[in-house]
Amino acid sequence: MNVLLLGSGGREHALAWKIAQSSILHQLYIAPGNAGTKAFGKNIAMSATDFPSIKAFVLEHEIDMVVVGPEDPLVNGIHDFFLADSELKHVPVIGPNQEAAQLEGSKDFAKQFMMRHHIPTAKYATFTKDTLEEGYAFLASMKAPYVLKADGLAAGKGVLILNTLEEAKTELKSMLSDAKFGDASSRVVIEQFLEGIELSYFALTDGDSYKVLPEAKDYKRIGEGDSGLNTGGMGAVSPVSFVDKAFRDKIENQIVIPTVKGLKADGITYKGFIFFGIINVKGEPYVIEYNCRLGDPETEVIIPRLKSDILDLFEGVASNTLSERDIQFEDKSACTVMMVSGGYPEAFEKGKVITGLNGISQSLVFHAGTSADGPVVKTAGGRVLAVTSYGKTKDAALAKSYETIEQISFEGAYFRKDIGFDLN
Repeated sequence: MNVLLLGSGGREHALAWKIAQSSILHQLYIAPGNAGTKAFGKNIAMSATDFPSIKAFVLEHEIDMVVVGPEDPLVNGIHDFFLADSELKHVPVIGPNQEAAQLEGSKDFAKQFMMRHHIPTAKYATFTKDTLEEGYAFLASMKAPYVLKADGLAAGKGVLILNTLEEAKTELKSMLSDAKFGDASSRVVIEQFLEGIELSYFALTDGDSYKVLPEAKDYKRIGEGDSGLNTGGMGAVSPVSFVDKAFRDKIENQIVIPTVKGLKADGITYKGFIFFGIINVKGEPYVIEYNCRLGDPETEVIIPRLKSDILDLFEGVASNTLSERDIQFEDKSACTVMMVSGGYPEAFEKGKVITGLNGISQSLVFHAGTSADGPVVKTAGGRVLAVTSYGKTKDAALAKSYETIEQISFEGAYFRKDIGFDLN
């Protein structure tokens, strides 16, 4: 099987690593890929959202399956593009169509979906600049802190949690009237703040049946103790200690099953990964958000725990036979720690030479933001490397990752030393 994987981050490196192990793989291509993915296939200098170029490549290289890593191609309708093209419609795309991807692309769409299918989530209302005054009144009816979410994709920056009513009103006006997040905040969802501990849950579905993947917990803040600015993720652990069988059953019965059934009831075909951002509120799961793809850096801990052939599972998605496929996981813990560029998530420099990558044996090093200049690997993003290790316990796995990080260096490198600090 010839496979084209779209994307260039740590998630895509982890997927490439796993796809390359498949017994049914002939050739893997990654577009555009990074300095790490080239070890598992051929990097192609092509944007993941350049649909005409992707079509030409798929036809020229006889691609049998397209696996979509990031959200942008999905929200922009790559699945629909393939289905609408007589030359491409036979090539399966692993990732939902444009309508289904609105679960991530529109917070309001996701909230309406959850309400319609009785999926537990925070109470909410949606406003535009024409209903700003109603938005002020809704805020006044709620207790602090106040949660404001840009309706559309805002590169992970569209969620604000504010402690005073005045701050919340000021930011609501900034988002709606002053287009703080551009078109993404032309509508704003205001929702009730939920107090609890978050986790990430994942399912792979063919639209009828589904397989649940291991859960994970990621750490978004730049500073230790979950302080400072939000990032794309500073590390992740799997499994999550407070997710026992009873809590897992609640997630499956109250959230996963109603989501898969709800999509089908609404006439929405969903083929791919569903990410459930969940918060545990006194032992009860609530959905904070959906994503239409795997999370990052969660992928770097859940994919290493997958024992099954991932292309066999993807074939099940493509042919609506996922229920017949076997899925198994490692009992071990997996933990990843992200090495980031100095200054991230604000201004940072690229092009720093990375040393120490060749002698790594006890960890997997997934490249998140790197480029190759001949044999030299350089930084090419804010999040640079995800260092993942296995262990019998979370602490054992983390200890290995921290040992490995000591062997790797680039100018300005930073990492959090307390990943998993809030789990026993």
